[in-house]
Amino acid sequence: MALNIKPLADRVLVEPSKAETKTASGIIIPDNAKEKPQKGTVVAVGKGTKEEPTTVKVGDAVLYGKYAGTELKLEGTDYLIMRESDILAIV
Repeated sequence: MALNIKPLADRVLVEPSKAETKTASGIIIPDNAKEKPQKGTVVAVGKGTKEEPTTVKVGDAVLYGKYAGTELKLEGTDYLIMRESDILAIV
């Protein structure tokens, strides 16, 4: 499915991973106690700037800061759009 959005310059569109619903020991986490995921998959990438071409590509699994990016909803799916510099690592 192709999205009708193209990030500009050094912006990246990320689909966050689903929040954990259970701890490692099997305790179910209620909705109001779930933490925002800090991992996601790159869905679209801008062209970068003259000084800094983009280094991530579509399909990369990335880690980003807790408060990075702007949340948006497209076609019923939640996404984050952020600068590439907000991405901490490619996993």
